[in-house]
Amino acid sequence: MKSFSSASYPYALTRNTVYAKKGMVATSQPLASQAGLEILKKGGNAIDAAIATAACLTVVEPTSNGIGGDAFALVWTKGKLHGLNANGRSPKNISLEKLKEAGMEEIPAHGWIPVTVPGAPSAWAELSDRFGKLSLKEVLQPAITYAREGYPLSPTLARFWNNAYQSYREKLTDEMFRHWFDTFAPNGRAPQVGEIWSSPNHANTLEEIAETKAESFYRGALAEKIAAFSEENGGYLREEDLADHQPEWVEPIKVNYRGYDVWEIPPSGQGIVALEALNILKGFEFPEKESPETYHKQMEAIKLAFADAHQHVTEPAHMRYSTDDLLSESYAEKRRGLITDRALQPEAGEPTSSGTVYLAAADGEGNMVSFIQSNYMGFGSGLVVPGTGIALQNRGHNFSMNPSHVNALAGGKKTYHTIIPGFLSKGGRPIGPFGVMGGFMQPQGHVQVAMNTIDFGLNPQAALDAPRWQWMGEKIIEVEHRFPHHIAQALQAKGHHIRYQLEPNSFGRGQVIWRDPETGVLAGGTESRTDGTVSSW
Repeated sequence: MKSFSSASYPYALTRNTVYAKKGMVATSQPLASQAGLEILKKGGNAIDAAIATAACLTVVEPTSNGIGGDAFALVWTKGKLHGLNANGRSPKNISLEKLKEAGMEEIPAHGWIPVTVPGAPSAWAELSDRFGKLSLKEVLQPAITYAREGYPLSPTLARFWNNAYQSYREKLTDEMFRHWFDTFAPNGRAPQVGEIWSSPNHANTLEEIAETKAESFYRGALAEKIAAFSEENGGYLREEDLADHQPEWVEPIKVNYRGYDVWEIPPSGQGIVALEALNILKGFEFPEKESPETYHKQMEAIKLAFADAHQHVTEPAHMRYSTDDLLSESYAEKRRGLITDRALQPEAGEPTSSGTVYLAAADGEGNMVSFIQSNYMGFGSGLVVPGTGIALQNRGHNFSMNPSHVNALAGGKKTYHTIIPGFLSKGGRPIGPFGVMGGFMQPQGHVQVAMNTIDFGLNPQAALDAPRWQWMGEKIIEVEHRFPHHIAQALQAKGHHIRYQLEPNSFGRGQVIWRDPETGVLAGGTESRTDGTVSSW
């Protein structure tokens, strides 16, 4: 990696890298970034700022996350990186047998079947309790204020909101979905750009979470409301499932890529996809970024890593191979040997045994946070708990209906999870948090941003702005409209099926904050494909 003022990119968009010293918050929504900065200026640290920003995003970007979603975090503080997994489990009394008896051949995307225990509120409370300086009540206040007083919609937010509304009004006709429309389409339509939207119920729920340190959500009045709504509508979620939930502190996993440690949350998250791909790629040399050979090898490595993850990754207790097996040097060499000059049809190997929001925050004390939370697939299940504003996630949609698959649906189980925070360090010193939200694009975005930074010396904003690509399955690769045509043609000649995609948000939305190890200066980039911003001082 070169200096933070190093190379930009010839196809760059219009933003510049932001520099600051005392603190920085990067998100996809300006109001949320400013909320985090407000907390920093009140004396909070980066952890407080991350919690405030995350809670605020449930209000100002409900199209991608909510109180009823999951969360993960990587926290650098006092010389160590900590991992938090706040992924909720499936209800204990759900099973493949019950679904098949009901005539289901696949897990639906909406309704109660895919609803798992929400983990986000527990993440806020746990981070605050362990590392925060301010009270959770003070930290959640900006989100509470926006929910109660309202805010005007930004352009990208309004577009996604309307897209969801148009889809939901055709698909979600059952009475149990009425509360979603009451909450998010109170005037019989989606709110428009610049229109004020508020949710007093959302504000009241955030206040109760703040005052009880999330206890009400899992073992109190809010838990009772969630469970009652489930039982009334034939759902499997019960008070017992909520009461048993606990966020887990986990050891982050890493690979060393050209002298830098790239960190992810361990399975059941898919961060291992990015790490396996980088482990494969470090065996090659990449003299230039804009080369068909560079893109070809990146795409092949991602395909191989995804094939392994889709076959082998779920909650660790159910995995046949360990993280160490999948990230071993010998297995990387074996998978690397499959890459030729032609596009391959990826298959899982056998190791030798041995619509999400992302935010980055940093403060002047050296604390840094990589945080991600999601309802999955936009608004999630389409269910809003009456009188609470809680939009429930549909994370269970990722479970397999194949009983022999490691990620097969079972009661009380964590599914393969798409949301992943990333972190970069070197020689035991933090470089900083990074992430690219967006379903199965996320590990692909992590690889592209990491290589843009480490291999090609791009500054944070340029690393995000560079045209992206996404493997879609088999040999299909989608590329952005700014992707160089001559390289697309060369990749096509190698057997890739290249499709240009005009929708920029199909390629994820990322944030980056790097800290200069010598000066402590922060350099931040934010996503130009959405309403993102970097707030700093």
